[in-house]
Amino acid sequence: MRIIKQQKILFDIIRYIFKLAVVRIQKASDNMKILITGAHGFVGNRLMQDLHDAAAAPSMRGMNEEQIRKIVEESKAEIIIHTAAISDVGTCEKNPEASYEANVRLPCFLAKAAKEQKLICFSSDQVYRGCAGEGPYKEEDAAPCNVYGSHKLEMEQRVLDVQPDAVMLRAEWMYDYPAERSNYLRMLLNEKQVLTFGKQYRGITYLREVAENMPKIFRLPGGVYNFGSETKQTMYDITCEMLRFLKSDRKPEEVPPAHNLWMDCLKAKEQGIALDMTNEIYLRKNEETFAVRLFRCAGLLLMQ
Repeated sequence: MRIIKQQKILFDIIRYIFKLAVVRIQKASDNMKILITGAHGFVGNRLMQDLHDAAAAPSMRGMNEEQIRKIVEESKAEIIIHTAAISDVGTCEKNPEASYEANVRLPCFLAKAAKEQKLICFSSDQVYRGCAGEGPYKEEDAAPCNVYGSHKLEMEQRVLDVQPDAVMLRAEWMYDYPAERSNYLRMLLNEKQVLTFGKQYRGITYLREVAENMPKIFRLPGGVYNFGSETKQTMYDITCEMLRFLKSDRKPEEVPPAHNLWMDCLKAKEQGIALDMTNEIYLRKNEETFAVRLFRCAGLLLMQ
């Protein structure tokens, strides 16, 4: 009970501090009506909180092209951010038909409906799962080897065929705090969570940085962009470093490395989209730094 009460107090403190960053993001997106799909999901929920004048689209599951066109038309949005998806790789493997419906067919309907809107679609670093080399991978290197990655790549290609000005963001694993859903940081703070990581390369992105960069993303030329925090460390090494930062005595169990999902984000950088390196997020000299220091406090509270 004591730990739960401490967590609640900590969450309230962090939410208050994060308002400083939210005000800045909202000012940058003023006067633009935004429609967000998947608004109750991990990414969509954060964007709903941080972007000014953002509206949540209703669930589009099972909808036809005309129904989606009507939603877009009635929203009067200037920008559509599509985050809705079936993103669990295992679920997509077990039910490829549902994956195709959610991850290809519905985004294509959305692209056809967004005739006057800027369309931003979240894709995935899973499109690199089948690459032959070690990486880091450029946008043209995509070679998926699972259902989810294949459907995301097809989505990108088909949406851009309809809307060449659309922006496809190949996103990495993300974390946020506080957050209702399980994510990388909550895993580290959960003393009961068994941590297993291999020495493969994959960036891990702070979701608040994603929200912070959205106003710049709205101005990107159409195309595909690797989008996230770059890394020079393996996931195992990053996790060890984060645990040390959190003053935790735990150490992850090392397992055989999976395939690298290591992205080269130069194309986005050249357009002014800059995110911190994965292991540098807690070194930032801005409002979020204080919040990340509270992650350490959270770790200490949970260990008491």
